[in-house]
Amino acid sequence: MRATSAIILAAGQGTRMKSKYPKVMAEVLFKPMINWVTDWCLKAGIEKICVVVGSGADQVRAALPQQCVTVEQTERLGTGHAVMMAKEFIREHPGDVVVLNGDAPFVSDQVIGSALEHHRQSGAQVTVVTARLHDPSGYGRILRENGRVTGIVEDRDAAGEQKQIAEVNSGAYCFESGFLLEALEQLTCRNSQGEYYLTDTVQVAFQQGKKVEACLCEDEKLVLGANDRAGLLKLNEIANKIVVDRLLEDGVNFYCTDGVVISPDAVVGRDTTIAPGTQLRGHVVIGEDCVIGPNTIIENSRIGDGCQIHSSLIEQSQVGSGVRIGPNSHLRPNSVLADRVKIGNFVEIKNSTLGEKTSVAHLTYIGDSDFGENINVGCGVVTVNYNGYRKFRSTVGDNAFIGCNTNLVSPVQVGENAYIAAGSTITDDVPAGDLAIARARQVEKAGWVEGYRAKELALKEKEKEKNEKK
Repeated sequence: MRATSAIILAAGQGTRMKSKYPKVMAEVLFKPMINWVTDWCLKAGIEKICVVVGSGADQVRAALPQQCVTVEQTERLGTGHAVMMAKEFIREHPGDVVVLNGDAPFVSDQVIGSALEHHRQSGAQVTVVTARLHDPSGYGRILRENGRVTGIVEDRDAAGEQKQIAEVNSGAYCFESGFLLEALEQLTCRNSQGEYYLTDTVQVAFQQGKKVEACLCEDEKLVLGANDRAGLLKLNEIANKIVVDRLLEDGVNFYCTDGVVISPDAVVGRDTTIAPGTQLRGHVVIGEDCVIGPNTIIENSRIGDGCQIHSSLIEQSQVGSGVRIGPNSHLRPNSVLADRVKIGNFVEIKNSTLGEKTSVAHLTYIGDSDFGENINVGCGVVTVNYNGYRKFRSTVGDNAFIGCNTNLVSPVQVGENAYIAAGSTITDDVPAGDLAIARARQVEKAGWVEGYRAKELALKEKEKEKNEKK
């Protein structure tokens, strides 16, 4: 099999987006459009990828996977001109070249694979991926003679019967690399836009007697892109429905989908329920028999089986099975919860591990710490882990009891089966099995309230008389 490379066109500014970011960085389901396209290439087995960048080049480069190289198009002179910028890449990677638009997120690995197979089996020098639309306006039309593809006419240059052609160019191509290099040399800018059209390579091939093929894709979504915010919203809505439909087929339950937004990279186990207002962002893996939401955000995290997560935020963390979280809790990056941990109301965990069956019920902050198994953490506990310059780490052993309103001033070690009295500020290690009490001794002053009250009432009356004289 011939080697395959890909060129992705991503130099457009997208002025109608009215954004300071390049067009291909606009997100569909939390994922820049350019990453949809690069991921499809990688899934199709194409690892030699050249991305043509322009506007916001550094931003695009930062988002690309490591397999990609870039070339820059400093002048916007059309799609053909953009591919010209990649001539050296084409020479270095002989074989088949797939050309894709960086703002067309619905080109899938299946479409790329089918187009390549058709291209190779037919022995074509050029294969155009096409779609048949009910409304083809705005798209280049496929020109045929006796069934043979003879060219592509851009919508702005089409006239008469050409406007009625329903088969359109998707913007995706397969080329034989040697022919592509030759064809690029023959492109001209004699058109209404004064640009070099990549579509003209089809006519070049036909005129030279080369074989041109069309690989028809029945899915109209193939051609969809976004030129403005309304178009981007439509792409998000379509993509989200695709993901939800896939999860329904996989056995995931939804009460309704109001406010539900799910990344295409999310994996959810069967019999799990996704409640309204839930967002799954990035690479999220959720096990079976969970209840997620309502109003929950999970980002780049892994959740085990049988978990319940309500009205909470989880970022870049790992959660075991049978865990209960929320409502209104926050797992910040690098938090690891073992099986059957309980995280209650208004709890924040950061860069910490909690062992099996440990309970952090409410109103607590645990940062940069390692808590063992079966620990009870009372209300209002705080790990004091930052001195203004450095972070410090604390550990708490299995079966310890941390009383309410305790401050653990890191770094400290609390041993197994230790007991910390409520209201303590712990600055020293607590040995295993010991009770630690670190608070001021209570003092009672007999009869103090009566005298204090009389004094305050007298002052209040005096202030009143003063104000009346004014």
